[in-house]
Amino acid sequence: MKIIRNISRIIIGLVFIFSGIVKAIDPLGFAYKFHDYFQAFNISFLNNLSLPLAIFMCTAEFVVGFSILTGLRQRTAIWGALILMLIFTPLTFILALTNPVSDCGCFGDAIHLTNWQTFGKNIVLIILTMILFAGRKHLKQLFGRTFEWVIITGAVIVFIIFSFVNLRYLPVIDFLPYKKGVKIADQMVIPQGVSADVYRTTFIYEKNGIKKEFGLNNYPANDSTWKFVDQKSVLIKSGYKPPIHDFIITSLNGEDLTQRVLSYKGYSVLMISKKLVEAGSKRLTKGFELGKYCVAGGIDFYILTSSGTDEVRSYNNGLEFCTVDETTLKTMIRANPGYILLKDGTILGKWSWSNVPEEEWFGKKIKQ
Repeated sequence: MKIIRNISRIIIGLVFIFSGIVKAIDPLGFAYKFHDYFQAFNISFLNNLSLPLAIFMCTAEFVVGFSILTGLRQRTAIWGALILMLIFTPLTFILALTNPVSDCGCFGDAIHLTNWQTFGKNIVLIILTMILFAGRKHLKQLFGRTFEWVIITGAVIVFIIFSFVNLRYLPVIDFLPYKKGVKIADQMVIPQGVSADVYRTTFIYEKNGIKKEFGLNNYPANDSTWKFVDQKSVLIKSGYKPPIHDFIITSLNGEDLTQRVLSYKGYSVLMISKKLVEAGSKRLTKGFELGKYCVAGGIDFYILTSSGTDEVRSYNNGLEFCTVDETTLKTMIRANPGYILLKDGTILGKWSWSNVPEEEWFGKKIKQ
């Protein structure tokens, strides 16, 4: 039985530590996952708690795993693991049944699991946790109570600092598809012989006050007595989805600039702000100044945002603003604003607002 308890301790400890660390590497990405759940369950009034909850959760997972694996305050940690599993196992079962969000986010963007896979994982973990809980009386304290709490507190402090460093300066490991060295266009290609998503498209037309649905083969395209009302596309079969599948850049006038940006042989800088109003005036001003410097030096500069057209036009500073889907912007970079340097459609660098290079750096780059 002791061997089984040790195996359970090692597995639980490593899984909780790994889960906590990969989410701490990208705390903003984990916060986005909370936001998605709040939206799905119509409790969006909790959106402002997304980031604090994200940091709290990954810290709790890490400290529980750390304590169980090292044996420091292990009985307390086992209680913590049991409480977490009793909360999340039934929750993930509900998520598997309803599927409000396709990826649970339990391992951040490092490993993607379906909701059913997550539920299966949690069944295994709760069994192992119960084994530890049943044998907790056999555990011995390694050091003095105060000394053990000092070590754990120190580990928590270091872990929280690590989370905030990743939040401020971008994740230390980039799990996103838009990572440095990636040629964006190559990640948008569906390989030959691989099936894509299959949709059933229907058209809704109206005639004499009666609405009727038609398929692609029989809709009344040339019959003027029918009035087009709406179009619906329903996913029938999921196919291969390339790592980057929703990258579309549109000018404020509605022109598709995607190929222009990706095929440009020179240097381009993308300033990314999912919502301009959330970025703050000082950060935006610094970005706009960089943009004017780049344009004057021959570097293309685009400001990508999902803010409304009226808000964007209010800046009127001579720079090229473009609209991009908000989810895409969140996937591109975990900062507001963030910056991506491209050359021939390949990502050469990524920075947050806090560590973007000075203007002169970009000037020297183009002369290389």
